[in-house]
Amino acid sequence: MSNEKPFSITTLELGPMENFIYLIHDHATQRAAVVDPAWDVPSIVQAAEKLEVTITDVLLTHSHHDHVNGLTGLLQHYDAQIHLLKPEAQFWGHYLELPTLHHGGDQIQLGKTTIDILHTPGHTPGSACYQIDQHVITGDTLFIFGCGRCDLTGGDPEQMFYTLKRLGQELPPHTCLHPGHHYAEKTTSTIGEQLDGNPFMHFSELNAFIHYRMHQHDKIRQSPYRAEPKS
Repeated sequence: MSNEKPFSITTLELGPMENFIYLIHDHATQRAAVVDPAWDVPSIVQAAEKLEVTITDVLLTHSHHDHVNGLTGLLQHYDAQIHLLKPEAQFWGHYLELPTLHHGGDQIQLGKTTIDILHTPGHTPGSACYQIDQHVITGDTLFIFGCGRCDLTGGDPEQMFYTLKRLGQELPPHTCLHPGHHYAEKTTSTIGEQLDGNPFMHFSELNAFIHYRMHQHDKIRQSPYRAEPKS
C-alpha cells in the first residue's frame, strides 16, 4: 500500500504584506482549493496550471482586504465555490445568500480530501482555520511565534485568548501550522513549538493577555518573530 498522502499543500508568498496563499491539491481528482486569494491572481493561476489542477473551491480564513482582494479576479478564471463561516459573512456583509456558508465543526470534501473548519474568533468574529489531516492553515489567528491583531474592526482580544487556549489544548503537538503571513524567521511550525515559544500561548490569565496583546506586544517585538521561551 502506498504511503503517499492523498493531498499536498503548495505555498505562495504574494503581495506587499507578505501574505501566504495556499493551494490544497487533492491528488485523486486533480481538484484544488485556494485559501485566501489575494494580490497576484496570475501567479495563483500559474501555480494551479503548473500542478495541472482545477481550482473548484475558495476557502476564506477571514474577510480583511489583504486576504480577499484577488477573489473577484480568481472567479473570472474558475467557477469555484466560496467557503466562509456565517459569522464572518455577517461581519463582512457579503455572500450572505450563498449555500457555502458554514459553522465551526463543518467539513468540506475536496475530492477524497477532508477539510475540517475550525471557528477561531478574535482577529475577526468569524475567523476560521482549516485543518487537513495533521496540517492547519491558520490565517491571521495564529502566526509563527505571534498572533493576529485585535484592535481592528471586529477584533476581540478576549475571544483571541480563548481561541488560542483551545487550539493549544485540542490540536496534537505535532500538528503543522501554516500561517497567513510571513512574519517569522520560519514559515511553518508545530503547535508544540508554539506552546513553548509563542508568547501569546504562555498566558494563563485573561487580563494579562489582553494587556500584552493590546498595549505591549507591538512596542517590544519586531518581525521576524523568533521563539521566546516561557519565563
